[in-house]
Amino acid sequence: MLLRILISFSVFSQKTITGKISSASDGSALETAAVSVKGTSVGSITDANGTYSIQVPAGSTVLEFSYTGFISQEITIGDKSVIDVVLEEGVQLSDIVVIGSRSQTRTKIESAVPVDIIPMKLIINDVGQVDLNQILTFIAPSFQSARQTISDGTDHIDPAQLRGLGSDQVLVLINGKRRHQSALVNVNGTVNRGQVGTELNAIPANSIERVEILRDGAAA
Repeated sequence: MLLRILISFSVFSQKTITGKISSASDGSALETAAVSVKGTSVGSITDANGTYSIQVPAGSTVLEFSYTGFISQEITIGDKSVIDVVLEEGVQLSDIVVIGSRSQTRTKIESAVPVDIIPMKLIINDVGQVDLNQILTFIAPSFQSARQTISDGTDHIDPAQLRGLGSDQVLVLINGKRRHQSALVNVNGTVNRGQVGTELNAIPANSIERVEILRDGAAA
């Protein structure tokens, strides 16, 4: 009996508020707009239709409505069970700075698999590197190559990796034709030890128009 009383008390101590949040400029619904009970951690967001539903604890009096690029509003709950809100634009955002190196502007996303297009003539002077391996390491997140020391012939041929795979699993094509692998087997605890890779640094970076990196697995 005591448990039933406690459950009934907790149910009746809350109030459900529903409504819709839209834009004042064109009346369109605002998806993922934030709704929160002021002074508490209770909150909710709107769906694709701009509607929301939130459980308001007893004693709460104010709801806060906010959305990026719009002026926030505070509305007193009172006896209302449905609160529709129209937000006006007015919050000016600062300049957006992209700090990631993987952007849509250089990736062909309409293809069957994503392919990074790197125009070498446009970036070669900005990277501060002369070796093709190092240029790609600084530009492409999926590509990695590190210089080796005290590692026999690997001091002269830097093993390259793509998405963490071994150097012998990286297929290199030049104008559509497969580039031969080197005859060096990486030893002495180097990266990709026991594997044979392609020597990319033998290709002059200034002679390359662009590099295309397949960002997905492929059999050929």
